[in-house]
Amino acid sequence: MNASPSPSVPPAGSAGADVLRTLLERPVPAVMGVLNVTPDSFSDGGRFIAPERALARARAMVADGVDIIDIGAESTRPYTGAQPVTAADELARLKPVLAGVVALSVPVSIDSMKAEVAAFALDQGVAVVNDVWGLQRDAAMAPLVAARGVPVIVMHNRDTADPSIDIVTDMKTFFLRSLDIAAKAGIAREKIVLDPGIGFGKTAEQSMIALARLRELDMFGLPILVGASRKRFIASVSPSEPKERLAGSLAAHLIAAQRGARIIRTHDVAETLQALRVAHAIESKQ
Repeated sequence: MNASPSPSVPPAGSAGADVLRTLLERPVPAVMGVLNVTPDSFSDGGRFIAPERALARARAMVADGVDIIDIGAESTRPYTGAQPVTAADELARLKPVLAGVVALSVPVSIDSMKAEVAAFALDQGVAVVNDVWGLQRDAAMAPLVAARGVPVIVMHNRDTADPSIDIVTDMKTFFLRSLDIAAKAGIAREKIVLDPGIGFGKTAEQSMIALARLRELDMFGLPILVGASRKRFIASVSPSEPKERLAGSLAAHLIAAQRGARIIRTHDVAETLQALRVAHAIESKQ
């Protein structure tokens, strides 16, 4: 069981709120760079588990122009085969590297479903919580986010994919539940970002449907983050391994941006920034 963070912790929300506001005010979608300090992530598992390599990767993303770095220490692998780890395991992976990443010139988000891990990260200066289970796995997460006053990314997820369901309807129901949890905990609505969870608990077809119908999430009046980077649905259209999916990732992210996504989460920062900026420049000539 995760330790419940004390709600008496002084709020540190102004910085996080400013970070989110800055990201959303950009003329093109903000780019969130993925930094996995794990041995088993689906795309780059093990490459950045060593602290010096993780820091080098973070510096490279900053040089490429990343807007925010999303660091995670537990692989949630959006298909099957993820190995759950304890909060202690996550913290052991984060402690040697997190302070160094936070010290760089861009804000940082913590990719964790555990309140204990998120609390540690916020103590280190992380500005945003990214919960891949949308506040629905750890009962202490919503109170923590509310107490600290930081933005939270609420992602749709399912334990298993069910090809028979309308995935967008499922997403809407999930988000209504998450938003109810957030409201009851006292999380300000303007600090919430929704993520359709491309690949998570979805078939390849459902991931593409979620992207195609992204505008239906406008009903919530909240900013949308999309992370389609290197996901398996790309291989269902064009057979490829994760590192061979740059073009497919760019295509998905450009479509997401056209359908209103304001934050794009990617492994390939420079290429994604270029694609988004060129698309924006062309569209501005209409």
